[in-house]
This record gives sequence, structure tokens and C-alpha cells, in this order.
Amino acid sequence: MSMTSDEVFGAPCWVSLATHDLGAAQDFYGAVFGWSFRRTRLGEGFRVASLDGLPVAGLGTANGQAVGPVAWTPYFAVPDADVTAARIRERGATVAVGPLALGTGRAVIAADPAGAVFGVWEGEVMSDWIGDPDGSPAWLRLRTQDAFAAAVFYGEVLDWACERPGCCDVAYEHDHVVVRRGGATVARIDAGATKDAVDALARPRWDVHFAVADLDAATGTAVHLGAAVVSLVETSPFGRRVTLRDPEGALFSVSEETT
Repeated sequence: MSMTSDEVFGAPCWVSLATHDLGAAQDFYGAVFGWSFRRTRLGEGFRVASLDGLPVAGLGTANGQAVGPVAWTPYFAVPDADVTAARIRERGATVAVGPLALGTGRAVIAADPAGAVFGVWEGEVMSDWIGDPDGSPAWLRLRTQDAFAAAVFYGEVLDWACERPGCCDVAYEHDHVVVRRGGATVARIDAGATKDAVDALARPRWDVHFAVADLDAATGTAVHLGAAVVSLVETSPFGRRVTLRDPEGALFSVSEETT
């Protein structure tokens, strides 16, 4: 079922991979996560990945003049892409693409003041993706220089913690920022990244986490297919997670929740 971005404003609503080899990306992520793929009205260069019949992510061919390296980009729902793009610029950040008409809506790709790339989306969104109390298909963590400054930036751009009913709530817990919608955690902001770091893993970025039933099995499959493990396994009371670099260089994380 679809909804409008105005109904779920401020919430993460999609993630998409820009790849130079769409077929190879489908083979890799299909094997690691069990995703299936279908074509869309956007043409041959784009696929929607699904798991158990529910949409998970988009995979698209990056054109020859792509803004940056192969990467996963999260998108946040907004009522008006033009207004949001103006807010981004007003706060010292960069709008790289858009607002651009795309399928059933309009998209913007931007970089926040610390350099982390993100997107915003105005239009139809998939209700199965957003704010599921049992876990959305992807979970986001922003690694940045200053978590408080980042929370202020995104809060002002995306209307987090505003007076409008239905907005995302923001809380400061154990030295990081937690973003929730309807009680479900949809994002987290952590400090500690370095803008000028040589390693992309240490630079400010949105880290996209995908849930798996077996972390070791998923990681083993990914490595067998050419990925690299680029972090230690992080263990918490909620489960385990690790960050990988896919065969084209895109960073992503896999998470196994404690049951």
C-alpha cells in the first residue's frame, strides 16, 4: 500500500544503491540477502529489490557523470522537495541533484555540512517500508563529527521534534542521538567520524543496515562473492552487526538481532 511523503514526513522512506554494474549487483545482493528483483517504470537501468514480497531497496545504474563513488543512499520523506532543498542550502549544506522528477515523485540528493550524502523524497512512499514496529527493511546510522550539530541540522531540514502531529521524535541517549517514529527507532546519530579521513569508513556517512537471520552466514556469502569485512563485529544486548564493502566499493552493514 502506498502513502504520501506528507503523511510520514521526516522519516526514512527508502534506500538506493548507485552501481556501475546492475547485473552484478543483483547477483551479489540477491545471494547475500535472498532478494528478488523487478523492473519498474523508471526503465532498464533500475530495479526494486524485494524480500518475501515486500520492497526493500532500489538498485540503479549510475550514469557516467555520477556525483560520487558507488554507494548506498538513504532517502527521507518530505512534503515539498523545493522547500527542503532551500532549507539544506540555507544551513550551509550542498544540494547535488534536484529537485528532480522521478517516477511518482521528486527527489533531491544532498550532502550535509559534514559531508554525509543523503536524499529526500516528495511523492508516493511504500507503507510497508516506514516505521514498522517490528523492524523496517533497513535501519540507518549517521556517523558524523558532531552528533548534536547533525541532529540540529536534520531536525530543522526534516521537521524532527516539531509541533506538528506525526513528526519523528529525537532523544539523546548514552552519547548518541536516537530518532523514533511511532515508537520505532528509525535512525541513530553517532559522533566520532573525521571529515578529512583517508579511509571512507571513517568519514561522515549514513550507514545503511540490513537485517539478517544469521550474521556469520550472510558475511561468509558476501566475502565469498568478493566483498570485504571492514569493521569488527559490534556486539550489544540487541544483537550483532558488522560493516562490509561490496565488490564495487559500496559500504553497508548487516545486523543480526537478538531474539
